[in-house]
Amino acid sequence: MSETAPLPERSRIVRQHLESAGLEPEIRVLPDSAHTAAQAAAAIGCEVAAIANSLVFLADDEPVLVMTSGGHRADVAVVAAGIGADRVEMAPASVVREATGQAIGGVAPVGHPTRLRTYIDEALQDFDEIWAAAGHPHTVMPLTFDTLRQLTSGEIIAVA
Repeated sequence: MSETAPLPERSRIVRQHLESAGLEPEIRVLPDSAHTAAQAAAAIGCEVAAIANSLVFLADDEPVLVMTSGGHRADVAVVAAGIGADRVEMAPASVVREATGQAIGGVAPVGHPTRLRTYIDEALQDFDEIWAAAGHPHTVMPLTFDTLRQLTSGEIIAVA
């Protein structure tokens, strides 16, 4: 992993957002894509469950961000119940890009054009350090659960 490689534009936006929140971000550029939780965990050297996947769903046709543990798959029925939506489905790539300004596989919890209603998988509380994408499929950043919650104003829910 490299902390000195130049950051992609979207990761610089994420860094600016974190700095504005009073944090000193450690965004790492990975030599290979961290498009999946397993790829990210292997590159970082952490448990797959400590990867905070940023998934954009359409909840009653409104994009929402759900930060899930890489240790399991989100169940849309459980997510729908947790957020009080009648219908939840994965957002298509075009909606993800429009809502976040970032590509699938690199969606960060912050740095979006407008704030998304955010939900956080309760399973992520089990880790002292979690890892999230930082705006690009080759960038990741460590966070604590509390920091993730504060940054996103996320509501804790079950997703599986």
